[in-house]
Amino acid sequence: MNNNTHQLAGKTIILVNTGPTKKRFIFQRLKKNNIKIICLNKEKNWAQPYVDHWILADNANHSESISAVKEFIVNNPDIKIGGVLTFWEDDVLLTSKIVDKFNFIGIPYSISKRIRNKFLFREFCKENGLPTPRHMIIKSLADIQNFPESFNYPLVIKPVYGATSAYVIKVDNSEELINTYNYIKKNISANTEATSSLNDGLDIFVEEYVSGDEVDIDIILQNGKIKFTSITDNYQTKEPFFVETGQSIPSRLSSKTKDDLINMAEETLEKMSVQNGVIHFEAKSTKDGPVPIEINLRMGGDEVYSFVKGAWEVDMIESAAKIACGVYIPKIEKPEAPKKYLTGVYFLSDYSGVLSKLEIDNEVYKKDYLEELHFFKKIGEPILVPPEGYEYLGWLTTSGFSSLDAQDNLNNALKHVDYEVVRFAPESSIGRTARKNSLSNAALTSRLLVRAAKIEKIRRTKKENQRNLHIGIALNIYDDAEGSDVEKELMSVGKNIAEALESRGYKVSFFDFNNVEKVFNELKTGDVDLVFNVCERINNSSLLEPHAASLLDILQIPYTGSNPSTLSLCIDKIRVKKMLSYHNIPTPKWDYVYTLDDEIDASLKYPLIIKPANTDNSIGITNESVVTNREGLQNQLRKVIVDIGSPALIEEYIEGDEYDISILGNEDSDLRVLPLSRSIFKDMPKDQWHIYTHEMKFGEATSDKYGITVQKPAKNISKKLEALITEISLDTYNILDCHDYGRVEVRVDQYDNPYVLELNPNPSINTDDCVPEVAELTGLDYGDFLEDIIGMAIKRYQDRPPYYHLQTAVI
Repeated sequence: MNNNTHQLAGKTIILVNTGPTKKRFIFQRLKKNNIKIICLNKEKNWAQPYVDHWILADNANHSESISAVKEFIVNNPDIKIGGVLTFWEDDVLLTSKIVDKFNFIGIPYSISKRIRNKFLFREFCKENGLPTPRHMIIKSLADIQNFPESFNYPLVIKPVYGATSAYVIKVDNSEELINTYNYIKKNISANTEATSSLNDGLDIFVEEYVSGDEVDIDIILQNGKIKFTSITDNYQTKEPFFVETGQSIPSRLSSKTKDDLINMAEETLEKMSVQNGVIHFEAKSTKDGPVPIEINLRMGGDEVYSFVKGAWEVDMIESAAKIACGVYIPKIEKPEAPKKYLTGVYFLSDYSGVLSKLEIDNEVYKKDYLEELHFFKKIGEPILVPPEGYEYLGWLTTSGFSSLDAQDNLNNALKHVDYEVVRFAPESSIGRTARKNSLSNAALTSRLLVRAAKIEKIRRTKKENQRNLHIGIALNIYDDAEGSDVEKELMSVGKNIAEALESRGYKVSFFDFNNVEKVFNELKTGDVDLVFNVCERINNSSLLEPHAASLLDILQIPYTGSNPSTLSLCIDKIRVKKMLSYHNIPTPKWDYVYTLDDEIDASLKYPLIIKPANTDNSIGITNESVVTNREGLQNQLRKVIVDIGSPALIEEYIEGDEYDISILGNEDSDLRVLPLSRSIFKDMPKDQWHIYTHEMKFGEATSDKYGITVQKPAKNISKKLEALITEISLDTYNILDCHDYGRVEVRVDQYDNPYVLELNPNPSINTDDCVPEVAELTGLDYGDFLEDIIGMAIKRYQDRPPYYHLQTAVI
């Protein structure tokens, strides 16, 4: 154990916010110094392996967070906390409040607020003789319209708070100023996801543009004394949005220019009474001298740590921990030349779209000059660039024995990385909306792009990569102890699907449609790629089942199974009958009534079967549903119309065997009719009609207990009958526009005449249900069967315009 590690060993710090997974290196470095980490965060997450204790609170709610820290300290008197720090811009102010409240070493809130507020920082510089451009706060559009003529264009308009360069925009004239103000005001009030540090405030200000060479000055400051400085040159940003493109270290500016920058930074920090911290100071070197741009009261992000460590062998994370814990840092003498020269670039896109191609030649990882190569996006994921968002794809850092050598190595390394970002498919409506200017409708477009990206990802998913998908399962979850037999069935199907998919490596998440509001928010903000839709209830009603698919369409989340139009149609048995009759599909002679007073077709012959016209799972079907006279008919109509509250479908009863025809696929080229399932009723008790009642389907007893013989596959039927049943079932499947999988129910009379009873477009596919069982007869086990459905859904979305699956089948 070296001396540096020994000085921090056993120390305990509060780390405010984990940040995203790309900040993992910070946790790893802290743990290598044997530091115990108490993490203040909204929830436990990816950092769990590194965190010794969690303090769970909403970091955006400072009062709640401070109370949670206080409670932890009171409840854990044996834990001696050495200090607090953050590496995340969002939490600089909260960290300062914790410093004040518990007397830790750090930057007081009164100072950090003045620095974090960019307008107050400019005002301080002006009042204290520090170089600053002309600036003013913008409280309303009226301030823009009455903007002082003394200001010289170009201007920079930006939020008072914020991180990175989000919503920092250069404007060249008054018209652009008005449009940009409207864009920023609309977007930061509607959506602060681009940088959550905007939670600290949404004010906007304007300043004159500072022309010059932009640099980052990284500083280690302890007890008011500068212990170390490093200057990094920033490449030219992409204006007007100031998108960072890359950096190099050490700076190639002249020694005098670098000295002037460091002296200016030191003077600024001293006048602001900043005593302790690892500081990331952004500045410009201009023809009139150095100008401060802004100060970040934490270590710089992303590549800053590796740049400083690689060039000067100075550990900024370790230094931040030492400052927080009060471990003395001697002045760090910097050598004349760095250990190595480094340069790096961000992987950027010129427009928002979807990452469609990513090829990284493994040879690049063998190069001695490669320092870091990170790519945060995966194929199929959206990338949002200004004005829609402020994302980059990753970054690349190389080293060399000189600045020129490092740059040459960077150019060589870039040849090993090939990526493409494509705009959304040309048939998409995205991007076609006319804009008044380049900034209008950006908030709407960003939301549409993120949602449409899910479909784009599915479109580009190859079969061999299918198991990399995050699968959601839309289902209904009930209490095991209290649920009815139907409810238990509805719940178990989703859980069995999840178990089968997880065993094959899929990431699976549940979406319980018994809580629609929660589901909507989870789907809207979640990262599922495709949803396996086995939801059969919303608000405890099967009539709302189609709206689960509608919700997925609205959110542009691909899903398995039929579209809401087909699901809605097939719930309505009366409309299905009309469709079948129109297309000359044989079906039992029928009529329907909505009230007890409606007339019934007198040509119908007894026995008749009376069914609720809009229920599923054979609800309302009992042995008494088959009637042989007018009195029985009226009794059953009363039960359906009055007691159940449904219109009634009246059919001539067909005596004979019942066939279930399971079908997979979507188009002629991939439609498959699975082996037929046949139910034979001849051994049923004499007082029982030969039908499946609700009790038979969902009671505890199996079919054979009722005298029903089920053959899978059907045996001893003629090829002619099998072909006829198959043909009319395929026609029914296509006419009703079923997708991916479905089951047609057919009755065959004593003369081998088939009659279609109904189509179930999203039939139950539990492990012991008909469709997966007959699929197994073809060699598909349950997991294969589910993966086939996923594959068919993917194919259905590929090479099609948006919402193609909602179009009516062409029959």
